[in-house]
Amino acid sequence: MAAMKDMFKDVLQEVMVCELSEELGYEKSERLSDVDCNNESKNYRNGYSKKTVKTQLGEIDVRVPRDRNGEFEPKIIGKYNRNADGMEEKILSLYACGMSQRDIAEQIKNLYDVEISPELVSKISEKIMPEVTAWQNRPLESVYPFVFMDAIHYKVKQDHQYITKAAYVVLGINLDGQKDILGIWIGEHESSKFWLNVLNDVKTRGVKDVFLFCVDGLTGFREAIQAVYPNSQIQRCIIHQIRSSTRFVSYKHIKSLMSDLKKVYQAVSEEEALNSLIQFKDKWGKTYPSCVKSWEENWDILSTFFAYPPDVRKIIYTTNIIEGLNRQFRQITKNKPSFTNDDSLRKMLYLASQKIVERWTQRCRNWDMVLNQLSIIFEDRLSA
Repeated sequence: MAAMKDMFKDVLQEVMVCELSEELGYEKSERLSDVDCNNESKNYRNGYSKKTVKTQLGEIDVRVPRDRNGEFEPKIIGKYNRNADGMEEKILSLYACGMSQRDIAEQIKNLYDVEISPELVSKISEKIMPEVTAWQNRPLESVYPFVFMDAIHYKVKQDHQYITKAAYVVLGINLDGQKDILGIWIGEHESSKFWLNVLNDVKTRGVKDVFLFCVDGLTGFREAIQAVYPNSQIQRCIIHQIRSSTRFVSYKHIKSLMSDLKKVYQAVSEEEALNSLIQFKDKWGKTYPSCVKSWEENWDILSTFFAYPPDVRKIIYTTNIIEGLNRQFRQITKNKPSFTNDDSLRKMLYLASQKIVERWTQRCRNWDMVLNQLSIIFEDRLSA
């Protein structure tokens, strides 16, 4: 709350300074003589006066810039209007919803009858970068039973051209059963090296242990996890595995093949699943060898969930939790096909994540039962 108040205070100051600069015809850092030697009015900046503004975040003391002639009256507050209630959340929420800077300026004009340029909206959004950095570097809890990792892709401008970059998202479920976004990292290529940097960052911020990592089939997950958290288990998303292994299956066979494949991943135990996989191979191995091979080669990280009771299986069976998060990110950013730089993308995803996390008020279903199971399975690691 204090950070938001400070940020909005800076926003008000910035807007008022820009308003005065526009009225005087020169920037604060410029000398009047350098701008217009024939200016007859010789109106100058003349310090500041204090004013208290009521906002949704509480009262904020601002320094209103003055001119020597006493003619300047900031539109954003108004000389006799001490209530700018709602503007701070409106500017940031519009930005967080993916609106363009020009559209935000238009909205503020309609709502508050205040003229702000798209460039000023950009300056306002820049004010949150220290907050974004602090959030990304904040200390984390020492143990997370479950951590989900995924990447979502965007077009970002670099070296005068737009390239595809990945926003690497890490979501954790803590010992209280609460979801939290542990961080968002921007990178150009998905690789074990980049994921290694991400996990080392997570570990540096205080995460000593993760029981289970839930991932899809992206490059580099397994190697990075084993290097940083060698005692952690890995569960590959079953839904991703099904999609990737059956993408070349003929339409006329898909229904029958899927019926046989369900017997593998819906088995009660790993032993039953292996028997079903053998039967699946006998029936489909010659027709679709790559499909069968994919299940066999990844079995060690596909079968992890069989060792756990149903309530835990429901959590780790797929990466639906983080895919749901990424769907919300895509919904928010759908009106921004590209970003001018990495920080522009970071700001958008940070503001969006804050709105999303606010709605995560409930624990995972049957968490008490899940935690009791984990307390037995990982007894030595929970008490360490």
